[in-house]
Amino acid sequence: MAPSAAQRVVIENCAIATVDAGDTEYASGYLVLAGNRIESVGAGKAPQGLENVVRRIDATGHLVTPGLVNTHHHFYQWITRGLATDHNLFNWLVALYPTWARIDEPMVYAAAQGSLAMMARGGVTTAMDHHYVYPRGSGDLSGAIIRAARETGVRFTLARGSMDRGESDGGLPPDFAVESLDGALAATEATVKEHHDASFDAMTQVAVAPCSPFSVSTELLRQGAELARRLGVRLHTHGSETVEEEKFCHELFGMGPTDYFESTGWLGEDVWMAHCVHMNDSDIAAFARTKTGVAHCPSSNARLAAGIARVPDMLAAGVPVGLGVDGTASNESGELHTELRNALLINRLGTHREAALNARQALRLGTYGGAQVLGRAAETGSLEVGKLADLVLWKMDTLAHASIADPVTALVFGAAAPVTASFVDGRQIVEDGRLLTVDEDAIARSTRDEARRLARIAAQG
Repeated sequence: MAPSAAQRVVIENCAIATVDAGDTEYASGYLVLAGNRIESVGAGKAPQGLENVVRRIDATGHLVTPGLVNTHHHFYQWITRGLATDHNLFNWLVALYPTWARIDEPMVYAAAQGSLAMMARGGVTTAMDHHYVYPRGSGDLSGAIIRAARETGVRFTLARGSMDRGESDGGLPPDFAVESLDGALAATEATVKEHHDASFDAMTQVAVAPCSPFSVSTELLRQGAELARRLGVRLHTHGSETVEEEKFCHELFGMGPTDYFESTGWLGEDVWMAHCVHMNDSDIAAFARTKTGVAHCPSSNARLAAGIARVPDMLAAGVPVGLGVDGTASNESGELHTELRNALLINRLGTHREAALNARQALRLGTYGGAQVLGRAAETGSLEVGKLADLVLWKMDTLAHASIADPVTALVFGAAAPVTASFVDGRQIVEDGRLLTVDEDAIARSTRDEARRLARIAAQG
């Protein structure tokens, strides 16, 4: 729709953090949304004489930011929260894979609804899901996840995962929960061709995403990279998450994870990896040289005692870094806005201490950095003219934040801020902390029921 004919929404009297290249901010400003685009943003009042204005929002007491972008998640884990709470990564996987291997389409759909609803009501406008567990006979899991995202109304990337290394090949998952090499590649290609939208304002995109170095074969990594580049989509996997993974790669491949990934075609500006906790200077230099992205998951890394990622060093080197919730079996809150604070605090426990990250760097990780990692920085992640109308109004004048003068500091350092409104593609999906697109209470009931059903099935297994 041409801007002159588009319906307009005017938002005024708010603090604005644009997260553009210059970190432009307005103590009191306005935005004009025209259709699904940002038409104008600036200080003071909106221009007079605008046509087709269908709504005016007095956002006094609010901070407006770009919508949050989640770069790593496992939606299905919503129905296995609260289990194996005192385990490191390896023991946690051993404890939970027998249960995860029993998931089916209704469970995955309910879990995706729960994961998406929790993120969306907390300011996420672009989400992703790395789904890699496809038990035989479990139904159309990818389709169920995409349907849940479409109903919730968020912009979405499905990282179509895969595993071909089952128990009989030295992997952790049961053999019936992994795919063959050819089967995984064929199913991934079919998912891309059916669901991936390459357009500027796409609501659904698909990435090629074998699970991790210790759950897939070298051929699946190598051919997966070739497939992604042939189809023109991005690549995603787990990398350098634990010291055990590094030891595994040295023992099996004679090199560390980063060198192994590079040998299989898995470094590049079309690649992003989750965690990247155990990276040496050479690894960080390789990521910077190739513009390989990182999904930083501070809460999950802490929950599983994986360590502290060297995010300040990555940023200084020019590595693209975004934030991730990670699966809710290792981050039970399932929220991304709390990761702004956790990223800042946890990184200050590292070698850089109080100079590690500041509030605006944390906000950039959760917005523009995430869009960059997902390959969508030209479209979203900052509030700029011509970009997609994906934004959040945070209420900053309540007891929790009103005495903090700087709204960005209040958002990052303070308690989780209430979301008065969240817009995706120009459409409002949250009002006063409640989703407008789906029934939260019904989702709560269905996720509880499916969690109980999975627990019963797993106990009988």
